[in-house]
Amino acid sequence: MTREKQEEMERSLLAQPVRGLQYMLRRLAEDHSFLPKLAVDGVFGEKTLEAVMLFQREFHLPVTGRVDRKTWEAIRRDWLSLEKRLADPRDLRAFPGERSRVEAGDSRDYLVLPQTMFQVLSAYLDGIVPHRADGVHGPASQDNVRWLQRAAGQKDTGVMDAPAWGALSRLYEMFVVHEPPAPGKKRPFPQGWG
Repeated sequence: MTREKQEEMERSLLAQPVRGLQYMLRRLAEDHSFLPKLAVDGVFGEKTLEAVMLFQREFHLPVTGRVDRKTWEAIRRDWLSLEKRLADPRDLRAFPGERSRVEAGDSRDYLVLPQTMFQVLSAYLDGIVPHRADGVHGPASQDNVRWLQRAAGQKDTGVMDAPAWGALSRLYEMFVVHEPPAPGKKRPFPQGWG
């Protein structure tokens, strides 16, 4: 979540405090099995009271059912932590820029990084061809970019550009950084990701 989006969300939560509280507790229920899934209706009813008291109990706060400043801050802190963990993977800013393009046969030192990322991903995902990371955008390198572009719903050009780099960095973070499968076990990759 970007800082601007986070600030906008927090303003919205403060404008309607009961709805904001319910929204945060509902999201936290995804991470804490002790919390009930609340309806975000703006009514501080029995279910909301129960969720507040359960949160207070589990986080060692006085169990009053009232949302005082200490309780609000604890819920907010836990919610922000959850949102950071669940946020969309961010692009790694290692590609030269929006207008940069690596065409067939081009040689660029910075192409070694995406080629290495493809090598690592080839151990987990079917359809990626492992090849040497040499900085040359040869046939195998182009095939991997085409595979990525199809998987991400981009135009299948084989050109390594900023949109392809963004898709590759998100894919790498999703599969390698966050959820590596068991060694030697490849995952099929569904079409339409992106």
